[in-house]
Amino acid sequence: MRSLKKLVLFAALGAALTTSLAACNTVEGMGQDVQAGGRAVERSSDSVQKKM
Repeated sequence: MRSLKKLVLFAALGAALTTSLAACNTVEGMGQDVQAGGRAVERSSDSVQKKM
């Protein structure tokens, strides 16, 4: 019975770890997307300033 409890505990911990790592990758990707959007806005504003 103890080995079954340990197996369930390790499976739950493994699932939690996997989920948290996947979330980190998602947040990192979102940050990169926001950064790319910021660069596009910056280039656009530079272009407008040059035309003035």
